[in-house]
Amino acid sequence: MKKGGIGGANTKTGLHFEGKVDFLTFIGSQQNYSVNGNAIFYNGEKVALSFKKYGLYKYLEENGVDYKKLISKRLLPDDAIFVIVNNTIFILEIKFQEVAGSTDEKLQTCDFKIKQYRKLLSQLNIEVQYIYILNDWFKKPEYKDVLDYIISVNGCSYYFHYLPLQKIGLPVPK
Repeated sequence: MKKGGIGGANTKTGLHFEGKVDFLTFIGSQQNYSVNGNAIFYNGEKVALSFKKYGLYKYLEENGVDYKKLISKRLLPDDAIFVIVNNTIFILEIKFQEVAGSTDEKLQTCDFKIKQYRKLLSQLNIEVQYIYILNDWFKKPEYKDVLDYIISVNGCSYYFHYLPLQKIGLPVPK
């Protein structure tokens, strides 16, 4: 873990996550935000789209992208937030662990997954970032190497209980 680096929480500039949350429900409850279907609005202006699991593939299909020609197996994100203003999709993987298990290894796959998502979205000229939202379980010393690895992969990052809206290009409620 980097001291003073990624992973800090500041509730004035982002969303604080507790447990497994639904991004659309959460963002829709924030000041000046509203949600209609999978569209996210700020002060009445559409700023983003949210896709859960298979929703991303529906969006790709609607835009003429056949995932089967690009990757051999679908990846199902916990959430994918397409921020219109910066033409970037943020893949959110929310990992809240209470005992050792398979999530440990899943944290080691961000390089492969971001490359797969970039293949999927390249035809639409959409940039991709991959973000883990983690709980305090992953602050243990035995996760230092894997957290350092995540930071070392171009386009991958992590935060503890937190998603900084400014980092992903969404307006920060006043």
